[in-house]
Amino acid sequence: MGNEAIAWALAQSGCTVVTSYPGTPASEIVDTLLRLQREHKLPMHVEWSVNEKVAFEVALANSYLGARSAVAMKQVGLNVASDPLMSSAYTGVKGGFLVIAADDPGPHSSQTEQDSRFMAMFAKIPVFDPSSPRQAMQMVEPALKLSEEYEIPVMLRPTTRICHSRQDIEVGKISFPPRELCFLKEPGRWAATPRFRFLLHQKLNDKLDKLAVEPSLAPVLLNPEAEGSDACVLSSGVALANVQEIMEDLGLYDQVPIYQVIVPYPLHFLFAETILHEFKRILVVEETYPVIELQLRHRDKVYGRLSKTIPNAGELEPQLVETLLRGFFHLPPLPPSTTITAAEKRPTLCPGCPHRAAFFALKRAMPKAIFPSDIGCYTLGLNLGAVDTVLCMGASISQAAGFYHSHQLGCEDSPPLAVTIGDSTFFHAGIPALLNSVTHGARFVLLILDNGTTAMTGCQPTPESGPEPGSANAVTVSLEEIVRGCGVRFVRTADPYNLGDFIELIREAHAYSQAEQGGISVVISRHPCLMDRSVPHLLPRKKLAVTGDCQGCRYCLDHFECPALLYDDQEERVHIDHVLCVGCGVCLDVCPRGAIEEVGSDG
Repeated sequence: MGNEAIAWALAQSGCTVVTSYPGTPASEIVDTLLRLQREHKLPMHVEWSVNEKVAFEVALANSYLGARSAVAMKQVGLNVASDPLMSSAYTGVKGGFLVIAADDPGPHSSQTEQDSRFMAMFAKIPVFDPSSPRQAMQMVEPALKLSEEYEIPVMLRPTTRICHSRQDIEVGKISFPPRELCFLKEPGRWAATPRFRFLLHQKLNDKLDKLAVEPSLAPVLLNPEAEGSDACVLSSGVALANVQEIMEDLGLYDQVPIYQVIVPYPLHFLFAETILHEFKRILVVEETYPVIELQLRHRDKVYGRLSKTIPNAGELEPQLVETLLRGFFHLPPLPPSTTITAAEKRPTLCPGCPHRAAFFALKRAMPKAIFPSDIGCYTLGLNLGAVDTVLCMGASISQAAGFYHSHQLGCEDSPPLAVTIGDSTFFHAGIPALLNSVTHGARFVLLILDNGTTAMTGCQPTPESGPEPGSANAVTVSLEEIVRGCGVRFVRTADPYNLGDFIELIREAHAYSQAEQGGISVVISRHPCLMDRSVPHLLPRKKLAVTGDCQGCRYCLDHFECPALLYDDQEERVHIDHVLCVGCGVCLDVCPRGAIEEVGSDG
């Protein structure tokens, strides 16, 4: 897998500190490094940090000392880390510092499909754009060397198709050449005041001028035998792999020059001038934004997303690339597709997911509430009508406060507000939002959905669960104590599997939030994720059946949406899929006719 290859390369390159916050498609990088660290006893500090900003700053400090470091995250995580990213471009580094920002064109599991190459351009740092897992691995060492030579952070930008694709790759020996850690005190650089920052900005611009003519960063002509065409193709990342393959299929590979842009920013200056002089038409195929295209002058010659030759959103899948190439080179269009695709099934919470029970209880206890929610598995509460807004990490709490204050300002009674956020997301960005909401007197019910892990990205640890097993000086953090430390006076913890009691608890929390002496109330919904294999699940598995009382009203399907509950169109009633059913038994309290019964136990 591409992420595993990147992890190997980081270990082989002697990175001594690697940090991250889990986020698809980047999560397997640190997962793999933690495994390598255990198996090979590597002298590395590898951590799941509390958020991307913290991860960035921890790793950056190691590079200030002259050692090699890396920080990995998904593209929206880079937004969280943008503050240290921008500043570190000015201060620079001593040891190599690699910022791995995994983009998600499509998007498959993200709230945006933003292009991190623009973040690199914004910060004024070079960015490498691999086109395969092997190339992602091969780019790590030269990127770190470049970082050390120019004393500047360097970005590596794999995309989902690179991160999760698999390829046979031979891995090398892992070694850590000794490096002497040394912090050279340079207040004008490391702790600069605005005047010094201005001078650092000028130095950064000088570095960029040199990088723009660095021979090793120039785009590569992949088919030098191609000649006689007045057009050429520029591409980078995984889009390039599709372009190469399709150009061969169309018989164009030996006719039209194809250039791989290895470093989209800064685009090699001499290369840009040369191709603008040599070719009449230049097609730029890149995901997701027009980073390369924007750096080419003479707009009348350049075709890409800006010229609308290529759609300005979405993933460049092979069929689309072929359609674009056929159009650009005046070839017959693709024949209509005869492929029959399966009907899409919308994503839903797993069978037995404790979040489903919590959402069901929330809807029963506060049916008329506004439901701000957050980033994670529980976004799927949307299907249950228990999620009204999702913006970005931690925003659910701030938005609830905003809703409350807006209604107060308009002298209107605030509608009930019920917020949901996961435990890992709460640690990531929810704490400042809760602190702010308490301080400014907002009122709402906050449900922290604590399943003891960062489930959506593969069950990485949280501050409450503690770091990886065996970590030195491991300390865990109490969610309840943090919430009380934020000033919340109503803090209760309960298991949502006990549905009836849980509904009553939410009603109590709502009453407190409305009481004269009340305020924000927090209910911690605690039950382990069923996908977390590291946690024993001790509850007996109930054997369930739907009785003849079922009238096919679909209430359990529409309001509970457990994948193990299936509707039979012919019989017009519900059945239980015992392959999917985990025997949690929460559905026993869901059917309004009591048509679901426990008929035994599986142990």
